[in-house]
Amino acid sequence: MKKVVALIALTAAISSGASQAAGVTLTIACGAVGQELELCKAGADRWAKSTGNTVKVFESPNLTNDRLGLYQQQLAAKSSDIDVYQMDVVWPGQLGQHFVDLKGKVPDSLVKSNFPSIVANNTVNGKLVALPWYTDGGLLFYRTDLLKKYGYSKAPTTWAELASMAKKIQDGEQKTNKAFAGFVFQGKDYEGLTCDALEWIKSSGGGTLIDNTGKITINNPNAAKALDTAASWIKSISPAGVTTYDEEAARGIFQAGNAAFMRNWPYAYKLGESADSKVKGKIAVAPLPKGAGGQNTATLGGWQLGVSQYSKHQAEAIALVTYLASPAEQKIRAIEGSYAPTIPSLYKDAAVLKAVPPFGSLYSSLTNAVARPSGPTGAKYNQVSQAFSGAVHDVLTGKTKGQAAVSSLATTLARIKGAGW
Repeated sequence: MKKVVALIALTAAISSGASQAAGVTLTIACGAVGQELELCKAGADRWAKSTGNTVKVFESPNLTNDRLGLYQQQLAAKSSDIDVYQMDVVWPGQLGQHFVDLKGKVPDSLVKSNFPSIVANNTVNGKLVALPWYTDGGLLFYRTDLLKKYGYSKAPTTWAELASMAKKIQDGEQKTNKAFAGFVFQGKDYEGLTCDALEWIKSSGGGTLIDNTGKITINNPNAAKALDTAASWIKSISPAGVTTYDEEAARGIFQAGNAAFMRNWPYAYKLGESADSKVKGKIAVAPLPKGAGGQNTATLGGWQLGVSQYSKHQAEAIALVTYLASPAEQKIRAIEGSYAPTIPSLYKDAAVLKAVPPFGSLYSSLTNAVARPSGPTGAKYNQVSQAFSGAVHDVLTGKTKGQAAVSSLATTLARIKGAGW
């Protein structure tokens, strides 16, 4: 029902604005997490003013699962309502057949200026189906003032250290603030939990759920232990409600001054330093912790821009995507919204580093980021992710234990795989 309502709203929003006499009217679908929508509109407006065209921005659902469902409806219907789509890093394999091949249609120099791994991710069956818009990697946000207050000189480097530090700070702060939590993260049963759980498992030596060859690897003791460890945080250093949190819910609690640590994406930094933030000047970021014998791991995130094959104005839509993916626009989004560039040279830009110091840490995290298994699983990735997040959520909410969850999940994934991905 939600998808139907959203589709009706989309059609009404688009049909309400007819093309103006000068140029053409394009519609770009953008999300609204953090400053995403605001910066998308600003960039599109700059392009429109310089070209004489008009760009309308459709606000997509925030939850990636809902957004994907809506996009799939539009594309399956070969609708021309949306010209440019904002695509999650795990969608090119699922949606690529609906998008224009940008090879030879955008400057080769722009393509080559990006992280090669992201360009490779956006290339499906030899087609460049999207240009990188911004990238992402999970980070640990923490309160510098509280670490100092409770005698800590640096951020935790292991999950055990995080739990110990979070508990000590939480116990102290709850004497005057019962709402205070030690650690908040994305615990809701959705794609965000897939990202968090991959970090827990990979950083604890439990692998990547499904490896690059398509082999199911989740059923192992380290993966089970990582999930049990995360479950031990619930009602200890994390509130019971964390199992309903998405990115914005976690950010809201941290930014209100009610958490010591938070796992989130880079966009949360700039908002945490905004004038109305209660933690302005009191936050820093570090690589996410690791388990015993593991390594620091961040899940690779990020968004791309693709041109629909069903657009009636493909040339103009390609020009808009090229503009929004340019170094100049990526620099603006980095400085104003702490959206991580996909162009390595911008991580050495003085203005960018001055505005967002954490990008120094993020760059190294991105080089070791773990990709979700969207490549080897192709069109079945959404089923895989939903099965994974559901299994993890069952452990977090106490419905099952880690070993039982990974064993059952391996059976479910084998059924989804069938004769092959």
